[in-house]
Amino acid sequence: MKTTKGKGAAKASREALKPADDRKVGKRKAAAAVADRSSKQKAKREKKAKKDPNKPKRPPSAFFVFLEEFRKTFKKENPHVTAVSAVGKAGGEKWKSMSPAEKAPYEAKAAKKKDDYGKLMNAYNKKQESAADADDEESDRSKSEVNDEDDEATGEEGEEEEEEDEAEEEEDDDD
Repeated sequence: MKTTKGKGAAKASREALKPADDRKVGKRKAAAAVADRSSKQKAKREKKAKKDPNKPKRPPSAFFVFLEEFRKTFKKENPHVTAVSAVGKAGGEKWKSMSPAEKAPYEAKAAKKKDDYGKLMNAYNKKQESAADADDEESDRSKSEVNDEDDEATGEEGEEEEEEDEAEEEEDDDD
């Protein structure tokens, strides 16, 4: 029995590594599947609601409150380190090594910011509800009522009825 060497062996091993679905599907179908996936991803992005710039930002956790202060001291002690990841790693190590008593002031600040955020969100939600109520009042009226008002404002309704009456009279005259 021969063992395959060279390109054939590499091709067989690649086939073994591919998921079963890819082996069953031809090139054209696979390309269509990729295109279908990308269109679904685009649709998901479009469905996502737009962010409201007036909505209050979420409050930072105790760790991020600590990190704000730690970042300033770390920059003073290590001016040559410019990598953000280095500051984050050093801050994380320091946070882990701190006792609960040392973390307490940061947790208190975080709790205060969380309370402030709750108040801001309540005010924001009330404002959104009042805006939604104003929109609902307008949508409660049927479309025909809205169209009738538009017709009256432009004077179109009377003209349409006159044309219909004239058409009926002509039909009656023809008989």
